[in-house]
Amino acid sequence: MALKIFVNLPAHDLDASKAFYTALGATINPDFTDENAACVVWTDDIYFMILKPEFMATFSAKPIADPHESAQVAVALMLDSREEVDAKADLAVANGGAAPRDPEDYGFMYQRSCEDPSGNILEFGWMDPRAAEVGPEAYMAEQGA
Repeated sequence: MALKIFVNLPAHDLDASKAFYTALGATINPDFTDENAACVVWTDDIYFMILKPEFMATFSAKPIADPHESAQVAVALMLDSREEVDAKADLAVANGGAAPRDPEDYGFMYQRSCEDPSGNILEFGWMDPRAAEVGPEAYMAEQGA
């Protein structure tokens, strides 16, 4: 079974959000973009739908959280190296995002937390492939930690 992931996120300013995500290397699919929403394409299988909160509210009877006020979800995007994590997080901050926390280094995994212009949480991370294969405890034991 092939899965595609669509993450729906509220965006108060679609133009600022589109500029932010394209600066990070994503593209916008114009076929699914209008004055209420934009389709952010990361890969052939990973998409963000950034939606004006009032439009997003049409999909749920629950109130839409304001990501500047509360955390509903944190989306983690894993990259190929620590250097890529730093480059992507730095690019996020330089293009209207924020870095609310210091980088976290666990030895086998490194991550940086960012927020998009609407306050949605993005985590950019890297994990040593060996740790992903054997698990963090076994990896750390192999490293003598």
